[in-house]
Amino acid sequence: MANKAKVEDSQQQKIPLLPLKDVVVFPRMVLPLLVGRPASLGAVEASLASGVPVFLCTQKDPAVDSPKLDELHTVGVAANVLQTLRMPDGTMKVVVEGLGRGRLVKVKERNGVQEATVDPLVEEPLEGPEAEALMRTALGQFEAYVKQSGRVAPEVVASLRSVNEANALADLVCAYLPLRVEERQELLGLESIKERFEKLSVLLLRETEMLDIEKKVRERIREQMDRGQREYFLHEQLKAIHQELGNKEGGGDESSELRAMIEKSGMPKEVKEKAERELARFERMPAMSPEGAIIRTYIEWLSEMPWTKRTKDTIDLDLAQKVLDEDHYGLKKVKERILEYLAVRKLSKSTKGPILCFVGPPGVGKTSLGRSIARAMGRKFIRVSLGGVRDEAEIRGHRRTYVGAMPGRIVQSIKKAGVKNPLFILDEIDKMSMDFRGDPSSALLEVLDPEQNTAFSDHYLEVDFDLHEIFFITTANSEHEIPGPLHDRMEVVRLSGYTSYEKEHIARLFLIPRQMKETGLTDKQIQFENSGIHSLIQRYTREAGVRELERRVANVCRKVARKVVQSGKEKKFIVDDKMVPELLGPHEYSDLRADTEPQTGVSIGLAWTWSGGDVLHIETSTMKGKGILTLTGQLGDVMKESAHAAYTYLRSHASALKIPPDFNKKFDLHVHVPEGAIPKDGPSAGVAMAVSMVSALRNTPPAPRLAMTGEITLRGRVLPVGGIKEKMLAAHRAGIRTVLLPKENEKDLVDVPDDIKKELTIQLVSEVDEVLHAAFDSKTKTNGRKARAKR
Repeated sequence: MANKAKVEDSQQQKIPLLPLKDVVVFPRMVLPLLVGRPASLGAVEASLASGVPVFLCTQKDPAVDSPKLDELHTVGVAANVLQTLRMPDGTMKVVVEGLGRGRLVKVKERNGVQEATVDPLVEEPLEGPEAEALMRTALGQFEAYVKQSGRVAPEVVASLRSVNEANALADLVCAYLPLRVEERQELLGLESIKERFEKLSVLLLRETEMLDIEKKVRERIREQMDRGQREYFLHEQLKAIHQELGNKEGGGDESSELRAMIEKSGMPKEVKEKAERELARFERMPAMSPEGAIIRTYIEWLSEMPWTKRTKDTIDLDLAQKVLDEDHYGLKKVKERILEYLAVRKLSKSTKGPILCFVGPPGVGKTSLGRSIARAMGRKFIRVSLGGVRDEAEIRGHRRTYVGAMPGRIVQSIKKAGVKNPLFILDEIDKMSMDFRGDPSSALLEVLDPEQNTAFSDHYLEVDFDLHEIFFITTANSEHEIPGPLHDRMEVVRLSGYTSYEKEHIARLFLIPRQMKETGLTDKQIQFENSGIHSLIQRYTREAGVRELERRVANVCRKVARKVVQSGKEKKFIVDDKMVPELLGPHEYSDLRADTEPQTGVSIGLAWTWSGGDVLHIETSTMKGKGILTLTGQLGDVMKESAHAAYTYLRSHASALKIPPDFNKKFDLHVHVPEGAIPKDGPSAGVAMAVSMVSALRNTPPAPRLAMTGEITLRGRVLPVGGIKEKMLAAHRAGIRTVLLPKENEKDLVDVPDDIKKELTIQLVSEVDEVLHAAFDSKTKTNGRKARAKR
């Protein structure tokens, strides 16, 4: 009683301060506390040593370890320390009893203990009929709460009936109610006993109504529940409580999180309405429903799409030119097209992205060129390989009715990039196929059509997404394998193979430095001579691109790195044409594939393949027979028809060509194209077959290092063919010196590099007699006209 007498003194008192976290203590309330902070332990020990109470005051922010005056609530309770117990971890269990209210005036630290200056709050007693009515009302409400909740023992109500003081009854009832810290602190801070009872009555009424709601929920759910669904029952109970309170956030933290994602995403109005409808469905669903997880995933996809996020294009033509030149040698047309697009963007401010299709053999840099373009423009880079794709859902996605449904690869890649205007490469577009699941190339029509892709609809998202700002680039090896409708929507940029001169530059500028870096070699340890690079290109690779060349360079670097490590000396290895065979073994290709010495019955044609151009040896043998024409070498129908057309032409002009007029009755012809395991087709070998047959029938070899291409007709005309640049490059690689081309292909020579044209003699022909004149001699002319041969 001595302590209580001190608190009720009208003078300010200085007593130890014990800040509380998430706990509010009322007068006359006995409560155990766990004390662990050094200052709090010191306050308890100071109280026990001096016999004075401690001042219990609740913190505003429980995360603060050393609260100051402005971080504490001003009204607290002085309390006696009834019992203490030291714990092994250094903390202390303390049982305290609230004595009376006090107002915190000042906090001062003394000897490591916070000392509080407190003004005691002396409560004026409330008496008379009004006090009696307030006490009865509060006690009745509390008794109803106890009966309905079952959380407080009935004996507590009996003990409260014996309390005669209004302020004591109010504090004791507050102590037993499960209120929030803010509400308990508000009750503690009310100095007027009348106001305290009125507030307490409102809180009791609320708690009783909440118990009624809980009862309704339990009764409604119990009919649908069994003993194994306890967790489901608890979630439903919580949801029903929030619904009764009219709280739209009642779905809990999950719904709040999804709602925040929707607001933050910046999605268009119609998409937001769709997302909010799905969120409303999600909030109404049972927590354990499988459909709930599907809806949540769908809302997350909608929210994480980059509806408004985009990167700013770097429209600097000089910088773009520099970046493109740094990464790729040559490719003049492609670079010009990119610079043209950037120039148009700078003048028109248009956001529509072009749709380009890079067509060329493997290894010429189609995919890496896309990466360089993205770097030059300052855009994000996305690559999707379409090789082997045969399901339409890979492009458009699956509908949400399917288990494990996901958006298509277009939407997935855009989400991964995080912006709506990346540079998007669709690799190997010519290698898609179709089956019973649909045709993916048809699904791409909407993606690659500038008139339609402003509202691309993915089956999973079910809303339109604008693709028109994306810079689409597709790649293919064979232009003929691209479906026609898809081909029509793209601007085709053809990348031919590299010349030996270009390959030497690429190896010197790009491949060798990259492989030296990967193998850890320096300029002091290895040096590539021009003869060594030339040997790698001519004797160890036979390709249009540089992929195999890079593998050979990497092989050389690895072997030199091994020699450097084993020798342990600072020795510089010179890679020349003599050292390359020591490292890689014997030459895999002869320097010249075309025969240097002409042979009877053998002519050289030029062919286009998906990997570039190639030379084609055509052999003809004659034997006694009845004029049978045999064709071998796995020739296609078109190529067989060309052989028959050449044969018919020879029969009809036998006399003029100085071949036996009755050869078709006395001799059989066997035309063979070597490398029979490889299918061959097309009309461009017609003139080469005619020369091969004439050579065999006349027993005269054609001119050396002469190659030709062109379609032949029954009237002896030479028609134009395709792939001129690739064929010219192949002729140059094979050591050909003279090439016969159809006159109508003269326009295609613009694309042939100047260094190739300088090293080749190019003759343009329009009729077969001009071909035979160039292959043999001027005496083979059929009508006396002068052959037209041009460089």
